[in-house]
Amino acid sequence: MGRFDGRIAVVTGAARGIGYAIAQRFAQEGARVAVIDLDESAARKAAAALPGADRPKTSHLGLACDVADAASVEAAVERVVSELGGIHILVNNAGVTRDNLLFKMSEDDWDTVMGVHLRGAFLMTRAAQKHFVNQKYGKILNLSSVSALGNRGQANYSAAKMGIQGFTRTLGLELSPFGINTNAVAPGFIATEMTDATANRLGVPVEDFRKMNAEANPVRRVGAPEDIAAAAAFLCSDEASYITGQTLYVDGGARLD
Repeated sequence: MGRFDGRIAVVTGAARGIGYAIAQRFAQEGARVAVIDLDESAARKAAAALPGADRPKTSHLGLACDVADAASVEAAVERVVSELGGIHILVNNAGVTRDNLLFKMSEDDWDTVMGVHLRGAFLMTRAAQKHFVNQKYGKILNLSSVSALGNRGQANYSAAKMGIQGFTRTLGLELSPFGINTNAVAPGFIATEMTDATANRLGVPVEDFRKMNAEANPVRRVGAPEDIAAAAAFLCSDEASYITGQTLYVDGGARLD
């Protein structure tokens, strides 16, 4: 038996990167997964590639959703419940970056990042918690970042990711009496398309950028999406039922230096 047998998990921004790794880990452990992404074609393709996708066609679901749009979110959650038969786990992973120094940052850069990260987590959680409260069971995992502690050129992203931690603690207070655990993971440097794009923006070869970041933490390697998926699997399992409102930094010990 898998840890998530009989569970239905929703993972936003799951067509690639960390989100896909989490969806894959959940599917490996028995969950039926709804892969949510702004790109519907990519979401469907990702869902079809998950372990167990060769079971009946309702095994996993890929669908488009703009997490910053309330109507889109409500429709997506209701579709998951209708087609997969419920919802037990929500992972708020969808994210974007619009990096720039403060004096160059536009209002749109600020609003876009806040909209996807904070508004998106709020809207998805509000839609899912109705079902969680009714069934007296639910797991919510929010994706923060070590950038929450401050990072040059990321005033918008850092503010949003620290906001996620405050959001997580508040949900822990409000929702725990209803059998709902809410936690967050704050990844350090993870080798993904997003961090590769940062290297390209800075004009640094990707391998050099990864090596530089590996040397900046005690374990002397960069993280992989699977590292975050492992933490997510624990925090969304019943083994973590006495943990709520917490943020786990998965950063190779970078904060220890």
